[in-house]
Amino acid sequence: MEWASLEKFAESEWSLVILGIMTFFESVFSPLPPDPLLIAMALLSPNQAILFGVICTIFSVLGAVFGYGLGKLFGKPLLSKMISESLIDKSEGFFNRYGVWAILIAAFTPIPYKVFAILSGILQLNMKKFLIASLIGRGGRFITLGVLIAIFGDDIRGFLENEFQTLTILGGAFLVLTLVGIWAYVWLKSRNTQID
Repeated sequence: MEWASLEKFAESEWSLVILGIMTFFESVFSPLPPDPLLIAMALLSPNQAILFGVICTIFSVLGAVFGYGLGKLFGKPLLSKMISESLIDKSEGFFNRYGVWAILIAAFTPIPYKVFAILSGILQLNMKKFLIASLIGRGGRFITLGVLIAIFGDDIRGFLENEFQTLTILGGAFLVLTLVGIWAYVWLKSRNTQID
């Protein structure tokens, strides 16, 4: 979609409803990411940019919970209608290797989050861990966009239009490194307490 037509759509009185619906379905089966609409709406109303990010986060996690439920109910046959068997195997390997971290990474980066939401249901990942990872990852992605636009306004437009994928990959790496650092600190501290 061309940026000018996206801005026109963002001005619609229905844009907030469409943003919520689009974000919900993107976490289940839609290939259309909500980020361009979020960015366009936030640039038009920078004072509401963070709110738009929060709305995206909430509806994305609700959609992911729905996807989790679909995965739990219908299993791999559902997922195989969306993606190839080889991609399912790769995703399952990634999931088995990294567990809840796979959700966090997929929730923040351009990796298809919907695959991991449904796969979480298939593999029956602990719902509490799933929700926490989803909230951190999706919140980190959408609320960060809102904060950047609230702070920098229209000055950040070109960067977001041209470097969005790079930004999400770098942000995802930073988020994972931060969480690994926190986990290592807590683990070392608890280990030292056990030794004493």
